[in-house]
Amino acid sequence: MSFSSEVKEELAKQIGKGRHCRIAELAAIFAFDGKIEQKDGKNILEITTENASLARKCFTLIKKTFNISTDIRKKDGNGVNHSHIYVISTNQEDEIDKILTALKMKEAVLCPSLEDELVNGLLVQNICCKRAFVRGAFLSAGSMSDPGKAYHFEIVCSALKKAEQLQEMIHDFDIDAKIVARKKNYVVYIKEGAQIVDMLNIMEAHVALMNFENVRILKEMRNSVNRKVNCETANINKTVNAAVKQIEDIRFIEEKIGLMKLPVSLREMAEVRLEYPEAPLKELGTYLQPPVGKSGVNHRLRKLGELADKLRDEM
Repeated sequence: MSFSSEVKEELAKQIGKGRHCRIAELAAIFAFDGKIEQKDGKNILEITTENASLARKCFTLIKKTFNISTDIRKKDGNGVNHSHIYVISTNQEDEIDKILTALKMKEAVLCPSLEDELVNGLLVQNICCKRAFVRGAFLSAGSMSDPGKAYHFEIVCSALKKAEQLQEMIHDFDIDAKIVARKKNYVVYIKEGAQIVDMLNIMEAHVALMNFENVRILKEMRNSVNRKVNCETANINKTVNAAVKQIEDIRFIEEKIGLMKLPVSLREMAEVRLEYPEAPLKELGTYLQPPVGKSGVNHRLRKLGELADKLRDEM
């Protein structure tokens, strides 16, 4: 099971205690997966989903909220990603009216697809209702990548205004959700790991949150160690390359004019560097008499390098 499926399995078990929260979550599910069809002159209200756990949750939410027992049927899917599609429906006019009135979607009877409907702002005024709405939206049209591979959270919306409404709701939790167009849809997405953790907390997927955090902490520790190793490796390479250049310069001076012609301080520095080719600058200074600090060693070696370059230019 993918991480996204695990999150949805957990969220499907979350049933709001307050009727207003259940209505807000149902409003999201209807807005993303609902539609009204006419058959034999009768309206049929349907929710269609490929997620069995969401189908069970819809049945439970409608039963608890409206005391209505809807029909659930399973039919074959497209055979590519999903083997079955689940349809939750009712064709009873009084039940449809009861549901649409509570969801403030009475005008939806004139619109075959509820996907084109914006959710009435009165349903999501409370923070708890906004949590429920985001949860319902993710269950219906959301997905997450495996945190071990990448950080990506998204909810696919059929219309820009719907995406903007959802984005604004997420912004109320101080999360910087963005919108991007993808084919005919609009995707509300988050890519920052810490903010995805916050989203899981908002939707009350606490087990998934802990699993996500464990993976994120391990990744950050591994990345931190890699950065330190890379930094130390770069410093070692830099030190080794500098030492090799210094020795080449000293050998060149020795070959062309001899070290004995150098001032005492530079001659001693050259001899110590040849004797201890792998020693860092601070350590080299301790071998001189009297000992010299790192800056003093660096100054003398730089003088030797300048002299070697001058001799090369003269040649």
